[in-house]
Amino acid sequence: MSLILAAEETVSGSLGAVAYGLAAIGPGIGIGLIFGLGVQAIARQPEAEQVAFRYMLIGFALVEALALIGFVVPFVFP
Repeated sequence: MSLILAAEETVSGSLGAVAYGLAAIGPGIGIGLIFGLGVQAIARQPEAEQVAFRYMLIGFALVEALALIGFVVPFVFP
């Protein structure tokens, strides 16, 4: 009985680009939630606009940092 092995298939292209594309999904959802819920909070309680906006910016900065980390990691660890 002979065993037929499949030829080794190689992946061509940049896997870093695919990894960054997948890594950008999470921060994209996070930013949408932050600003969507922030606008909703300001609409419900307009007098707390300054506080809500401040927390929106802090959350945006943290989520955007995750997006930048996701952009750099595929290039640092090939």
